Amino acid sequence: MTYSRITGTGSYLPERILTNAEMETIVDTTDQWIRERTGITQRHIAADDEFTCDLAEHAARNAMEAAGKTKVDIDLIIVATTTPDRIFPSTACLLQQKLDIHGCTAFDVQAVCTGFVYALGIADNFIKAGSAKCALVIGAETLSRILDWTDRTTCVLFGDGAGAVIVEASEEPGILSSHLHADGSYEHLLNVPYGVSNGLDKLKAGEAHITMKGNEVFKMAVNTLGRIVDETLAANNMEKSDIDWLVPHQANIRIINATAKKLRMNSDHVVMTVDKQGNTSAASVPLALDTAVRDGRIKKGETVLLEAFGGGFTWGSVLLKM
Repeated sequence: MTYSRITGTGSYLPERILTNAEMETIVDTTDQWIRERTGITQRHIAADDEFTCDLAEHAARNAMEAAGKTKVDIDLIIVATTTPDRIFPSTACLLQQKLDIHGCTAFDVQAVCTGFVYALGIADNFIKAGSAKCALVIGAETLSRILDWTDRTTCVLFGDGAGAVIVEASEEPGILSSHLHADGSYEHLLNVPYGVSNGLDKLKAGEAHITMKGNEVFKMAVNTLGRIVDETLAANNMEKSDIDWLVPHQANIRIINATAKKLRMNSDHVVMTVDKQGNTSAASVPLALDTAVRDGRIKKGETVLLEAFGGGFTWGSVLLKM
């Protein structure tokens, strides 16, 4: 049987850092308020001439180098993003051009903060079906472009960045299972209310911003992520103690702590980057994974649970062996 396995990780963060102290000069908020409610101290913001595909390219090259792969090895590119460079072509196609890769399958996935988990599950199925042997899977966002910088309930939360993995066909298990869900009946709680076919004038005027009902989203996220933990463990006949590392979506430190409590995991086995990066949506899980792989915390052979929750609502998990 053919399995799929992550063989390399990479990430990229824009140079500009926006601290909570600077946020105090932009909007009516305080460093203490942001820290206490979110755990965030700073976030990275893309330069004016820096776009989602640029961030994705940096992360992709880092992952390819880590896996020892070149452009001729890649036969599938999936980019998870809510903030594509263009309406079309896809950011994946633009990235394919930048990497000088020709002919392979390339497409975007839009599941907001769960995007990378969706993309990884899709890549796993491509490889298991024999449709690909070496996939480049990326989460990349420039969320700063769709923020209302006068809305203190949202603008303090988000940042820009990209994370990537190389997923290869393997004879030994790597990705053990993926669990992907959505429920559009909650779309009103977290969304950008305008788009191309509905509200194009608002989009052109720069009025298409993230809106969120924070308390409702928080409650849904905690409850939903608790259920996805149970579902993932049951599907693999595992106990909570079998999980070595939790790599969660980096939305809010309180949501992360609630999920860790569900798993009965100590904080030193939960990868947290939300304090330095904020919520980077589809980029947050691969950014956190790359951080922990590169600093030596996550080691080969360990069992890792990736999980995320995002607008839609979407939610999902991937359980894997490194």
